[in-house]
Amino acid sequence: MKHYDYIFTGAGLSALMTVYKMVQSGSFADKSILLLDENSKKTNDRTWCFWKTTDSIWEPAISKKWDSALFANAAFRRDLDLQPYHYNMVKGLDFYNQVFDLLSKQTNVTFLNQKVMTIEESETIILVQTESESFSCSKLFNSIYNKQQTENQTKYPVLQQHFIGWFIKSEQAVFNMEQATFMDFSVEQRGNTRFMYVLPTSKTEALLEYTLFSHQHLKKEEYENEIQQYIQKLGITNYEIVEKEQGSIPMTCYPFWKSNTKNVINIGTSGGWTKASTGYTFKNSDKKSSELVAFLQRETDFTKFHKKTKFWFYDLLLLDILDRKNELGSHIFSSMFKKGNPTLIFKFLDEETTLYEDIQVILKCPKILFIKAIFHVAAKALK
Repeated sequence: MKHYDYIFTGAGLSALMTVYKMVQSGSFADKSILLLDENSKKTNDRTWCFWKTTDSIWEPAISKKWDSALFANAAFRRDLDLQPYHYNMVKGLDFYNQVFDLLSKQTNVTFLNQKVMTIEESETIILVQTESESFSCSKLFNSIYNKQQTENQTKYPVLQQHFIGWFIKSEQAVFNMEQATFMDFSVEQRGNTRFMYVLPTSKTEALLEYTLFSHQHLKKEEYENEIQQYIQKLGITNYEIVEKEQGSIPMTCYPFWKSNTKNVINIGTSGGWTKASTGYTFKNSDKKSSELVAFLQRETDFTKFHKKTKFWFYDLLLLDILDRKNELGSHIFSSMFKKGNPTLIFKFLDEETTLYEDIQVILKCPKILFIKAIFHVAAKALK
């Protein structure tokens, strides 16, 4: 059985960001690192977006940037000037290629395309069993999501950001390639929070995603029918579907960090790194992975890593509302974006605002809904 200093069970976004930054730091060259994942990371299996005011270390993987975004519902449309932010698109394969180009040159980093079956922790060592081999390590980073852990409890709401997306190439030049559609709630809500998300890369090419924040998944044809209707509404009559993608991201304030031990830490979605109120993962994982690499250089006890912030509570209030009244999502987000300062909203969603700035954003939201949510969350906490 081979022993490693660090093992990553799951090599998704959070794990790859963390290992990439560990290598870049130069502080872990004497540590052996193993990444285990059943996915080979050789296909374009997802798309991430994030906003930033400056260039990031992920520039090589960014395929498109926008300085403007559209927010819309059935009643109004608003062009959002994002400056000084840029809205960035990263295709999964481009991200994997950037990361593995660096990792493949490291003699101390190993990636194995194997499915993890079990993880056993004792006082001094952690054992990992895959379908074909066993390994041991001193420290383990787990990003394999435990669905039952979150869904078999009722204290914290659990919604899903679920979607199907089509990359299409149209014969008609209908897209404004300088503007991303951030949220378009003009689609039928059908008792849920539903919107279209459009990322144009040219006048004839774009990724269109039909997205819901809700509890239940739809049948595949329901997502695709909505995409087809939206394409027709754009005036497109002839197009080719180049690629498809689909996904489901848990949206919850469940305290994943309470499962961390001295030597095992949950990261990524499994560690609560996904922004609970929006399902955005890339920017949060970028921040958290940097914090974790810095933490590793000064601490050894993983139970000391997590710190709960005011934004966790804000997210909990929104999820509480959407959990009980899922149809109100369009109303809440529309209230925020109709007259709110776009750059301040993006700063707020990045969890970088002061309390005074928080209040400016929150006051744009339906006040009675959130006041009731405060009392409802407090009552649940006392049970």
